[in-house]
Amino acid sequence: MGKQARTPQAREDRVKAILAAALDQFSQAGFDAARLDDIAAQAGVAKGTIYLYFESKERLLEALVASTISAPLEALEKRVAASPASASDLLRDFGAFMTQAAADPDRRRVMHLVFSEGARFPALARFHHREVISRGSALIRAIIAKGRASGEFVHDEPERFPQLAFAPALVAAVWLHVFDPIEKLDASGLIEAHIAMLLRALTREVL
Repeated sequence: MGKQARTPQAREDRVKAILAAALDQFSQAGFDAARLDDIAAQAGVAKGTIYLYFESKERLLEALVASTISAPLEALEKRVAASPASASDLLRDFGAFMTQAAADPDRRRVMHLVFSEGARFPALARFHHREVISRGSALIRAIIAKGRASGEFVHDEPERFPQLAFAPALVAAVWLHVFDPIEKLDASGLIEAHIAMLLRALTREVL
């Protein structure tokens, strides 16, 4: 059985090492085939040590989602809630968040794991939907509602279908993982263009 770390910093370092090893093993072998023994060996801990922090492989993967995607999203939620900025600027901030996610290889790998394993592990899909998709959708709805209330936005499609706002992040995640060796994608440019297109549509009357 492994031993608990003696200090908070040692515990944090150990958890980070376990999560980094888990992401490598899940990405290389697939979630189902990945072995806790290999994760422990790569992290430099005893297998029993993993159980001191995570009760199962499923909790490990959930922790990866939480640390790489949910935590930055929570920071964005707080900024938006406290910001006096216009709805347009807040939507641009959401675009910047998606750009940062697309540029982070660990976030992309976690998203690919969710895409590839979610159908076989419904609990993982539900966790990701609750912690990422639902919260991202609520954030988009709040931004669009603010713009509608102020008269800045004259349309509400992203409020009804928030997927319209975060679609380029999903496209970028899939493209960079699968097609990038064949055709390079400027993910930052794609997301910036998408947000600009949304803002033009939201602020103009349909002729």
